[in-house]
Amino acid sequence: MTQIDPALRDIVNDPALNPSQKAHQLAVAAENMLDYPALDAETRKALDERVICDMYEGHAPYKPRYVLPDYSVVLKSGSEWLELPVPKTLDEAVNTLMIAYHHVPSVTGIPVYIGQLDDLLLPFTEGVSDEALYTKIKLFWRYLDRVLPDAFMHANIGPSDNRVARAILRVDAELKQVAPNLTFLYDPQISSESILAEAAANIVACSKPHVAHHPTHAAVFDDRGYGIVSCYNALPLAGGASTLTRINLREVAMRARNVEDFLNEMLPHYVSLNFRLIRSRVDYLFNQSGFFGSFLVDEGWIARDRFTAMFGIFAMAEAVNLLQDKAGLAGRYGLDDDANTLGYRISARLAELVEAEPLENVWRGRAMLHAQAGLSNDSNATPGVRIPYGSEPDPVSHVKALAPHHCYYPSGISEILTLDETVKANPEAVLQLCKGALASGFREFTANVDSNDLVRVTGYMVRLSDVARHNDNQGSRINTTGLGAEAANVTGILDRKPRVVANERLTGERQ
Repeated sequence: MTQIDPALRDIVNDPALNPSQKAHQLAVAAENMLDYPALDAETRKALDERVICDMYEGHAPYKPRYVLPDYSVVLKSGSEWLELPVPKTLDEAVNTLMIAYHHVPSVTGIPVYIGQLDDLLLPFTEGVSDEALYTKIKLFWRYLDRVLPDAFMHANIGPSDNRVARAILRVDAELKQVAPNLTFLYDPQISSESILAEAAANIVACSKPHVAHHPTHAAVFDDRGYGIVSCYNALPLAGGASTLTRINLREVAMRARNVEDFLNEMLPHYVSLNFRLIRSRVDYLFNQSGFFGSFLVDEGWIARDRFTAMFGIFAMAEAVNLLQDKAGLAGRYGLDDDANTLGYRISARLAELVEAEPLENVWRGRAMLHAQAGLSNDSNATPGVRIPYGSEPDPVSHVKALAPHHCYYPSGISEILTLDETVKANPEAVLQLCKGALASGFREFTANVDSNDLVRVTGYMVRLSDVARHNDNQGSRINTTGLGAEAANVTGILDRKPRVVANERLTGERQ
């Protein structure tokens, strides 16, 4: 009798998983029974030691990690492959998108990008009353959460103040769903103060949306544009990211004698190994998987030359603190000027090293540096360049400490400011804090409000009530609840310090 891996039987028999969740986990397990793409021994050792990390994307990259279709193509032209006519009405446009989403792959098996929804749907709203639009958006929003129940699914709105964006914000605050994640693209020259205030009020109500600084992001990309996907990843529209690999800066610092050895020897060494990992995975996707023979390419939803590679880093805080210890210095990351300056040096060095490395089959021939949000099983490693949970300073000091990092991470960087629930009586404070953070150089502003059931984990959302049921072995219809529960147990996300907001107007007025 053929020996069956007991892990497969554990998946099949797990009472906390529904059939579709079991099917996805079985598919991942089957992929990982295949041989890994070719790696040299030195890179393999670094991967096994998790100094570098492949984000557990799987042994056979047969689809990109993140795919950002240009959904305007199917709305303007229909789809021959899917036998979809050109939609004429709002109902037909929404139905077309609902069908399209089921044919967009990603690392999660569910689309991580569902489009710039206000731009996509506004042309179909003529003659539709505001109340009818609200009703249709509410039904659409409920469909997304119930049929594609994954917190990494992501919608964008803005920067203009328009009916669809307003309806989405109204529905999102009302339903308080895990999915979809949402980003409002803010442009001080285009966005009204009123719609930014509504976005801030939504953050108070449900910890959504992210608010991204559109001019900063747009300057990185070309005329075809970009999208914010999954957690907070900025990527080329009509393309995406073939892979996301990352370096554990804490592990690199542990191997370094001192700061100069870290910056000039150890960091370049592991950056080089991470590039070898990227090349192996990208080569497999482009030259062996057959993915780019898809109708998505043939019909122009995506283009093979618009896929980048994301070069991720995490555990900046732990790396800086270790290097401070080796230098006999007491200052801690996020709280001390000298420690923070060392962090900025590391970010600048990373940007220099990544820019110097050419890549084939990668958009513009270079990887994009990314402050990676972490995995649910990361221990002793703070996501990206964030300040360790529980040691965060007041919100204004927090913003000032991290803002200088943001210029180095074009494919995404995010902090989560956890605010005391007293802010519910003063949403204006969130608005001013948001404006101040963006004016100070933040690419993106994100906040949780203490006592909300719906909270951010790293960039994705989870409901604490769902986590409680999951921990009570009741399962969850949301695919990502288990990740949130593990993160709460392992990474200390619930140890974030809620801060009372007080002086945010000072930062908000620096426009």
